Amino acid sequence: MLGDGIEHRRFYELPDLLAPGDVLVLNETRVIPARIFGERVPGGGSAELLLLHPAQSARYDPAAVRWIALARPGRRVRAGQRVSFGELGDAIVVAEFEKGRREIVLELRVSLPELLDRIGRMPLPPYVRNDSPEAQERYQTVFARVPGSVAAPTASLHFTPELLAELERRGVELVRISLDVGLGTFRPISRERIDEHAMHAEAYAIEPGAAEALERARRSGRRIVAAGTTVVRALEGNLRSNGLVAAGRYETDLFVTPGFDFGIVGGLITNFHLPRSTLLVLVSAFAGRRRVLDAYAQAALLRYRFYSFGDAMLVWRGAAAG
Repeated sequence: MLGDGIEHRRFYELPDLLAPGDVLVLNETRVIPARIFGERVPGGGSAELLLLHPAQSARYDPAAVRWIALARPGRRVRAGQRVSFGELGDAIVVAEFEKGRREIVLELRVSLPELLDRIGRMPLPPYVRNDSPEAQERYQTVFARVPGSVAAPTASLHFTPELLAELERRGVELVRISLDVGLGTFRPISRERIDEHAMHAEAYAIEPGAAEALERARRSGRRIVAAGTTVVRALEGNLRSNGLVAAGRYETDLFVTPGFDFGIVGGLITNFHLPRSTLLVLVSAFAGRRRVLDAYAQAALLRYRFYSFGDAMLVWRGAAAG
C-alpha cells in the first residue's frame, strides 16, 4: 500500500489504516452476464455478442431493444447479420462502428434478464483464461446490488462482509453509490497522446442519503476514500458538474489525467493496472507518476498479482506528485 512512502500490508489490515470518521465509498454495481453466444443465420458458425449499453443511453435498461455490443468474429458479424439464440430469440445487426462495436436489435421471446440468466456468461477480461463457475462467481463484489456493469469494480473484489463490519465497528462510515462499468473504463488508450483519447460515457447514480453523507463529510474536511477508480470518476465528475455532491442519475465521460484538480477524493483503493490504460493514468494523476512507478516496481519485485484478480494498494492524495 502506498502513502507518503511505501508500506507492504495485508488487505485485512485496512481498518488499521483508516481512522474513525473516514468515509469509504463503495460502488455497489452488479456485473451482468453480458456475453451471449448464438449462431449466425444464414451461414452458420458461432457468434459472440457482449452487450455494452442501450443504444440511446449509457444506463442499463432491461427493457431496451436496441443495444451497442461488441461482436466476434467482427469480420463475419456485419450489418444485416442475424444471430440466433434458438428458442429464446434473435439479434439483428443494424449498424457497424469502429473497434468491433455494433448496434443490434433484439427480437426475443423471453425478457432480456431471462436470456442473460439462461445463456449469458460473465464478461471476464481476456487475460483471465479460467472461465470456470468459480471464476464467474468471483467476478462479483460481496455488496453488488444494482445490475448494469460489464466489468467488475475490481478493487472491491477484496472486501468481505467481515471486513466491512470491522470497518464500521472502527467508526468508518460506509457510503454506497453505483456506476455502470463499461467500455469507458476498460478500453485501452490507442493514441500517442492521452489528451487525444476519448472516454465513453458511463452512467452512475447517487441516492439522496449518500449525497447528504458525502456533502457533510466534504464540508467538514473528513477524509473520503474511494474504493476503486470508478468511484473517483463518479464523485469528481459529480462535484465538477454540480459544485457540490448532488443526488440523482447522471452520466460521466470524465477522463482524469495529470494536472486534474481533485476536489473530494482524498484516498484511493485500487488494483495494479495494465499499461496504456485510463485507470493507470488516473492513479498517476492522483498519486504522482514517480510514486506510482516506484510502487509498481516494488510490487513486481515482490511478485504482487496484477490486474482484475490481483492485489491492491491504498493511495493517499497530498504527497508530492511528479
